[in-house]
Amino acid sequence: MVASYVAGAWAGLVELAVAGASLLSLVAFIVEEVVTSCISCTALYFFEFVSCTAFLFTLLLLILLATKLREKVGISCWPRLDFGYTAVIAFFFLVASIAFAANNGQTSLEQVAVVFGFLATLAFVVDAAMFVKSNGIPWKRDGKPETSNGNARLPTHETERLNMGPNGTE
Repeated sequence: MVASYVAGAWAGLVELAVAGASLLSLVAFIVEEVVTSCISCTALYFFEFVSCTAFLFTLLLLILLATKLREKVGISCWPRLDFGYTAVIAFFFLVASIAFAANNGQTSLEQVAVVFGFLATLAFVVDAAMFVKSNGIPWKRDGKPETSNGNARLPTHETERLNMGPNGTE
């Protein structure tokens, strides 16, 4: 009873981390969009691209993983995709936040956007760490069958013989 409660609570925390990361990236994007002028716009544009991409792709993954659409997409390595995406977006958010923190006009809006960028980075890192804690590293081979859309993938065997004649005879 306690184990199922803890597992349910952990799953809730993971979902909260993903939703929090998505929400923080949206807030970072909105605050950055309110900035009216920039001294060095390259860092601002890179931050804008990363924060918008992080929000939209995370929202897409949440929709796919929360609905039956994941079965229709045809992706067989959801854990790898989820972990890989989270780690990559955390890295890019960190780089974009550092670049924007170093090259901005020091206005309050830019500083708030940078803070939300770092908070979103932290949320993505926490999500990746929680994934590793609960599922392990997805590329590590530990003898368990890989999953395909949440179900264990069983090995398939060939049913047709290779040395068959034209009429099915040997």
